Amino acid sequence: MPVTLGLDLGTSSLKALVVGEDGVPVASASAPLSVERPQFGWSEQAPDDWIAATRTVMAELAAAHPGLLSTVSAIGLSGQMHGATVLGADERPLRPCILWNDTRAHAEAAELDDAAARAITGNIVFPGFTAPKLLWLARHESATFARVCRVLLPKDYLRLWLTGEAISDLSDAAGTSWLDTGARDWSDEMLARTGLDRTAMPRLVEGSAPGGRLRAEVAAELGLAPGIVVAGGAGDNAASACGVGIVRPGAGFLSLGTSGVLFTATRSYEPVPQTALHTFCHAVPGLWHHMGVTLSAAGSLDWLSKLLQEGPAELVARLGDRPRAPRRLLFLPYLSGERTPHNDAAVRGTLLGLEADTDRADMARAVLEGVAFSLRDCLEAGGAGERPDELIAVGAGSRSDHWLSLIATVLGIALVRPAAGDFGAALGAARLALCAETGADPASVMTRPPLAARFEPDASLRGAFEGAYGRYRALYPMVRPSFR
Repeated sequence: MPVTLGLDLGTSSLKALVVGEDGVPVASASAPLSVERPQFGWSEQAPDDWIAATRTVMAELAAAHPGLLSTVSAIGLSGQMHGATVLGADERPLRPCILWNDTRAHAEAAELDDAAARAITGNIVFPGFTAPKLLWLARHESATFARVCRVLLPKDYLRLWLTGEAISDLSDAAGTSWLDTGARDWSDEMLARTGLDRTAMPRLVEGSAPGGRLRAEVAAELGLAPGIVVAGGAGDNAASACGVGIVRPGAGFLSLGTSGVLFTATRSYEPVPQTALHTFCHAVPGLWHHMGVTLSAAGSLDWLSKLLQEGPAELVARLGDRPRAPRRLLFLPYLSGERTPHNDAAVRGTLLGLEADTDRADMARAVLEGVAFSLRDCLEAGGAGERPDELIAVGAGSRSDHWLSLIATVLGIALVRPAAGDFGAALGAARLALCAETGADPASVMTRPPLAARFEPDASLRGAFEGAYGRYRALYPMVRPSFR
């Protein structure tokens, strides 16, 4: 197998990962990125900072591993989704990129989000998606909007610098509200609703297909061979799925990072937008995926840790390795609002049922249970469709045996934890590069990592947690009016 390079453009850093001929990562480097917040609810980055970060990580790799980069034969790209990078006629940015977590376009999103939009895109039009940001730009920065000749997603601006071509992949494009997700093509109707047409859009390719070739001058600067293929790549979660081998229908993973993600690959296009479940194209041909998002997963435990001034690991250690039946204390983990299934940016967290003898362990248990119930909401949002037999657990929260046992019981699905290693979006991008270079079947390349532990649902606790989940579900309609 060829040596490949994965570049993952995140919000807080850019990571580079070199994968050797045996498919195992051999070198990595990262560079930090900063976010500017010029007004409340705004979140922006300078696109040229992404290029500077790429130069930094490549120089670090070259210094630490002389000669390695010259052996790379393909590049894959992964990136933060939904960002609006607007370019003028000279293909240069007209303003900073408006990022995925920017909420300024909430009114425009509500205007675009109707039955027709959901029928075309398969999704609610969220304020963080790309299309409403362009409608906001037309209304609030009209002089800039009049000069827009191209709109690119963040990783695809990086591609433009690498290859000179405006290309995007379908998994990333599905998060714009401009894609006909079932047809895997741009929607002329949705583009027209934001004053654009196809001339402003990049060419679309599958994530595992070639998406340009490296320009000679950039190759010389970075120490890479000129003309090597740059794969279509993927949005960050689809790339992560490739990194842990989730490329067959019914397979899924659970991410317990600051936010929580429940991702399931589907054999066909099965949108359920009314539940705030994302339905996007996968990064490999012929697949789509469902993705439920809870905005504060491990972030909820971090909040409690700061409140009680005790480390997250120490708080969880108080609970032992195995969960016990839930008590009456309930926690809604809506510290930053909630995505699935409520699509509610205004609601906030709730801790209900405090008693005179409530202690740290009780609060820690309630927080872990509340996040587990929120992930159950993500699972239920998919309706009666195909459910995974097991989920691969990744992210910082997956290091807790107690939490994984609890979530397995609440979901009724076994969780498996990979052995130590790097199985994130950068690896997925490198695997997509291998497919683009060799034409290999993604299923043969994107294998599951070695597993270290398995957590089965505890049948003896299932009834108790079903009852607690029912009480959890009843709480949101009660507290929602308080935040309006």
